[in-house]
Amino acid sequence: MALKVAIVGLPNVGKSTLFNALTQTAAAQAANYPFCTIEPNEGEVAVPEPRLDQLAKIAGSKEIIPARITFVDVAGLVRGASKGEGLGNQFLANIRDCDAVAFVARCFEGGDIIHVEGRVDPLSDLDIIETELMLADLESLEKRVPNLEKRAKAGSDKESAKTLELVKLALAELSEGRPARAAFPKVSKEDHKAWWMLQLLTALPALYVCNVDEGSAGDGNSLSATVAERAGRDGAKAVVISAKIESEIAMLEADERAEFLETLGLEEPGLNRLIHEAYKLLGLQTYFTVGPKEARAWTIPVGATAPQAAGVIHTDFEKGFIRAETVAYDDFVGLGGETKARDAGKLRAEGKTYVVKDGDVMHFLFNG
Repeated sequence: MALKVAIVGLPNVGKSTLFNALTQTAAAQAANYPFCTIEPNEGEVAVPEPRLDQLAKIAGSKEIIPARITFVDVAGLVRGASKGEGLGNQFLANIRDCDAVAFVARCFEGGDIIHVEGRVDPLSDLDIIETELMLADLESLEKRVPNLEKRAKAGSDKESAKTLELVKLALAELSEGRPARAAFPKVSKEDHKAWWMLQLLTALPALYVCNVDEGSAGDGNSLSATVAERAGRDGAKAVVISAKIESEIAMLEADERAEFLETLGLEEPGLNRLIHEAYKLLGLQTYFTVGPKEARAWTIPVGATAPQAAGVIHTDFEKGFIRAETVAYDDFVGLGGETKARDAGKLRAEGKTYVVKDGDVMHFLFNG
């Protein structure tokens, strides 16, 4: 599964600088990874995964294929976007296509970049963005109610009755000025699919990206602290990034990058933190397939069973699943590969009920 994250923000908050850094990173990766394609407003980058390199080294894999994540640069949002102001309709459509939203807020003072609202106030920025998305959701849901009520009253359309119930649940939150995601804990597990079919903008999991000055890239500043506090109240996550630094990192070779980060007191690029937080937010994890031909990382939800993990490779693998041969990452690396892990009794045969763990190295047997 390829994760897709919308980058959303007001004009002049650093959204495009961040996206440009992402696309430069994608271009730099293209020499190593075969899937890096970039559309005008999309950048696809490899998920940073040092474990994959280690596995490939041990197995002598000719090719390394990491998991991937796509970032979508959504047209700059302005007040009234829900009513079509600016590029309103375009940005709404772009967000609906995504799995999560990264709200970029300006958390740096000064500079020659003038804020569209004439001040630097990241919490106000976030309020404007979320309000526009909530207004768009409200309008969308209110239009659906009369038709759903008519079909539900007929008595024979159970699907419409269930959809109406979910619509009213979302409307109750939106009417109180809360995003639709606040209603999700009240949605039963069997209704999750119907809930996501509503395609609500404010139902999407959200990350707050604090775009700070270069000197604050490590620990943030007072402005990013206010965003982090808000994120904690909202059950969301805040990530501190300097879009300017990210654009500089993207232009460097790997060895230069490490040296540059060290001079700034940073352990890894902000992009890496953003990707890792997106994975946590969406409840995702990684398993690996490893062999002489290729070493590859696969993205699955936490709690996925072995057949479901196999289905990410190909639906036939899930349908014809027999068993999975599994080695924990630490055992694979510690013992020096699959053969030695098997000899040490660390390679296990797992059936259909096995719940895959992060870092599992797997080989599937199936009928087909």
